Amino acid sequence: MPSILVVVLTAILIATVLNILLKRAGVPTIIGYILSGLVLGRLFVFDGIFTQKLSHIAEFGIVFLMFTIGLEFSLQHLKAMKKEVFVYGFLQVFVTGNIFGAILHEIFASEIKSAIIIGFALSLSSTAIILKMLNTTGDLHRGYGQIALGILLFQDIAVIPILLTISIFATKSSSIEMLLLTTLIDAAIVLFLLFVIGKMVIEKLLAWISAADSEEIFLISILFIVLGTSYLSHAFGFSYSLGAFLGGMVIAETKYKYRIEADLIPFRDLFLGVFFVTVGMLIDLDIVMAHWYIIAFLVIAFSVMKTTILFVILNYFVQSRTAFKTAFTLFQIGEFAIAILSLANVNGIIDQKVSQILIVTVIMTMFLTPFVLRNTKRVADRFFVEPEPGESVLTSGNRDHIIVCGYGPLGQKIVKELKAAGICYVIIEHTSALVQAGEAAGEPIFLGNAAQRHVLKALGIQEAFAVIVAIDNLKKLRLVCEAIDSFDVPINTIVKVRNQSHKETLEGLHINHIVNESEEMASILIKEALTCKFEKITA
Repeated sequence: MPSILVVVLTAILIATVLNILLKRAGVPTIIGYILSGLVLGRLFVFDGIFTQKLSHIAEFGIVFLMFTIGLEFSLQHLKAMKKEVFVYGFLQVFVTGNIFGAILHEIFASEIKSAIIIGFALSLSSTAIILKMLNTTGDLHRGYGQIALGILLFQDIAVIPILLTISIFATKSSSIEMLLLTTLIDAAIVLFLLFVIGKMVIEKLLAWISAADSEEIFLISILFIVLGTSYLSHAFGFSYSLGAFLGGMVIAETKYKYRIEADLIPFRDLFLGVFFVTVGMLIDLDIVMAHWYIIAFLVIAFSVMKTTILFVILNYFVQSRTAFKTAFTLFQIGEFAIAILSLANVNGIIDQKVSQILIVTVIMTMFLTPFVLRNTKRVADRFFVEPEPGESVLTSGNRDHIIVCGYGPLGQKIVKELKAAGICYVIIEHTSALVQAGEAAGEPIFLGNAAQRHVLKALGIQEAFAVIVAIDNLKKLRLVCEAIDSFDVPINTIVKVRNQSHKETLEGLHINHIVNESEEMASILIKEALTCKFEKITA
């Protein structure tokens, strides 16, 4: 068994080299991570304890992903999506799970218990891959992206009764009624703690922490909230990711959501990378070589059937193009299926050989997903000519608005003028004291770092009429302007600088208007001086 440091260094080296090479060929980094795990699995021999510990760490990739998704979904947003979650999601899981289970039982003579577990495990899709790619492309806010998200949320909820079913099938002592009652009580306790107690405490806690004006303390507190809500959910028998999603929803109601989301992105991406590496390590090449024809058949059969079932369901509710793109997006089998199949094998519900073949099949569908998702629009264009539905309202809820970066003395004057002119605007400020002052004045102000691209995107910068940067700190000014310049679409940007030296630091960036404070002040002073002279002469 190699040392952990050797494994980590090797993993980083392989992942870096592979992703650089694959990125040049236009292959998503997810594939690079999975291939890195495959190579690691062949280079080192890991015992079960090490693999299990690594899997626990990797699971936090999904935890952080679900928390950041939860930040975009307040209770009001979830109510608005009730059809996508509780109608489309329920129908997809129920119909797909029953059809797969019936085929396994009737055609392949599987035992009824294993057929039920396998059928519903196969109905699940990959939350980690789909949401990462839809977030990257911006399609998460499109019609089909919202439907896909709603179905994925229901699938995550559906994991609970599937795991409960495994417990029921494996139990020898506890009654089914007692298990169901315990689960309902636990669910009620978790929801009460998060949405009643949590809402009362969390915003006051974050305000108290923000008052310390320390990035490190704030970040540590956010990590505590993420891990705490995840553990609370797990302690009551639910998944870590479900607790993280609910915790994100609680914070979505606060003014800290954008700052928190931006701070967590590096952790989310890092742990997601670890997650995909562990997925690659689960691929057993010996099983693949010995049963490649069975695995190839299952990958094609499951993918085609799953896509067809969902397309038929959605075609009754939405236009055909949207139904097709959603079904095409959710064709694969997800990471939770791996956990369910492994647990079913441990409890003697599924045979070891069948479990391994199915797990490799699941991973192969996940491996194909990035390639399929990148061609979703192209394939849809071949079959459907109807127009694409418009995008959903973005998180900021604004279009053709002005984003004001900075709420210092100048920013406050700008906001006052915008308000007097009746212009829609939103403010982003990094100092908690200024945010509190803005809130007291009833301003649409958010706590966050305008130098982070994700924060600007969340505020709808690509739909904004203009961005006004009213920041004095030169280093921060440059970082904010670089973040604005990184967007593909042209953005009308107005920046205030102190002098010519500060203006030169912005050279090379696509800034529409740079207002030089010293030059403007000189012009104003000369104008005032000439006015005074003219008045003196005429007097």
